[in-house]
Amino acid sequence: MRQRVLVASNRGPISFQFAADGSLTGQRGGGGMIAGVTSGLAAVAPQADVTWICAALSDADRAVARQPDTGTGDPGGVPVRMLDIPPDIFDRAYNNVANSTLWFVHHLLFDTTNQPQFGLAFAPDWESYLAYNEAFADALAEEAGPGRSAGGVRMLVQDYHLSLVPRMLRERLDGAARDIRIAHFWHIPWAPPDYYRILPLEVGRALLDGILGADHAGFHAVRWAAAFLDCCAAILGAEVDRTGGAGIAGTVGRVRYRGHVTEVAVHPMGVDADALRARARAADVRAHISTLEQAAGGRKLIVRVDRTELSKNIVRGLAAYRELLATRPQWRGRVIHLAFAYPSRSAVPEYRAYTERVRRLAREITEEFGTADWNPMILEVKDDYPRSLAACALADVLVVNPIRDGMNLVAQEGPVLSERGCALVLSREAGAAATLAADALLVNPYDISETADALHQALAMTDAERQRRSAAIAATATTFRPARWLGDQLACLAT
Repeated sequence: MRQRVLVASNRGPISFQFAADGSLTGQRGGGGMIAGVTSGLAAVAPQADVTWICAALSDADRAVARQPDTGTGDPGGVPVRMLDIPPDIFDRAYNNVANSTLWFVHHLLFDTTNQPQFGLAFAPDWESYLAYNEAFADALAEEAGPGRSAGGVRMLVQDYHLSLVPRMLRERLDGAARDIRIAHFWHIPWAPPDYYRILPLEVGRALLDGILGADHAGFHAVRWAAAFLDCCAAILGAEVDRTGGAGIAGTVGRVRYRGHVTEVAVHPMGVDADALRARARAADVRAHISTLEQAAGGRKLIVRVDRTELSKNIVRGLAAYRELLATRPQWRGRVIHLAFAYPSRSAVPEYRAYTERVRRLAREITEEFGTADWNPMILEVKDDYPRSLAACALADVLVVNPIRDGMNLVAQEGPVLSERGCALVLSREAGAAATLAADALLVNPYDISETADALHQALAMTDAERQRRSAAIAATATTFRPARWLGDQLACLAT
């Protein structure tokens, strides 16, 4: 009997645009979570009936969602159902709650002297978040209706945008479908109780209660799962059973709340190395490699590939490079820093201001150290995936120094793509540090001098040592490939 698998996420695997003649064309979506889930589903799809439910993000997406047949074919073969959520509700739920509140809480980003301020203005934002989650819960319940699958239904709800969906689903399906099992995966960090209490009490309780409607709750790292368990006990007073597992993957505890037991587990996500390397062999990537090699002129390359996202810590990373050049003049003229940053969340004022800080600091580095025949800093703030792959292939040093990160796939993609081996300078606050610590150079993301020292160590590393470390990281990344990440969650739902 074929099983039915339903995936729900804010952003889907396909997006649409209007062509000049008014017709609609679709293209694959991007992002680490989307790439990971898409790759994982590729291994599941032949044995299951899969549907991906997501929000319509553009006018073209909404036009597709309003068509009588809402099942849209993804270029990868997975049917996609887009939800036409009213733009004002989407804006408040996505920008004001998910990205300006939940993201800031769980990445510990608030300037607490001034922000946040939960007053009358927050009430309609929270109502919109509720309505947004209800739209997904309604769609999932409809897709999982009677007669949809004799082999049972497995629901995989993704990330902080949809925290309330599992509980809403359980209320909609209560007693009606014993063969339906729900998993929620949280792709970002989880805040410790003392910081989590920044949220209004009822909001904080609702988020925890929402996730505990699932049968299985997953995280990328043990520390995030442990913090979630801590909040369940401290905020809800839930009964928490910790298994005491010491590994980097597997079940870490169970939470009993409102008569239901939720298993809490860790599932690190790696990369699909074969697909990534195949994409890097394409003509557009090879053309970028040739251009970047020419620009490097035989110099060593320090590379970073990030969104201009506050938690990615780009400003401190550039400050560390500046300190490297100031304190170790032997690297002047011998190294170039390629910083490729994707625009992120331009609707949020803090992000616009941060992007300008990144640009300003990059200009200052060039003005301070650049010469007629050497530009120490190349910054590009635009989305160019083939060029980013090319930069990773050529990197001697890869910098990934987030303040906090649920996992971080770039830290794994760089060594997988590397053609001559790259040294990884990695924040200890990235979830990936749990799997890559033995072979990366770990740094405190707030310590600019320590990061500058790590950059020097990475640049000075012998070719043999750099290649050994790079190969070991690539092997670890492949061990936790997306097919395993998703398959392990489905297996947990079968028990």
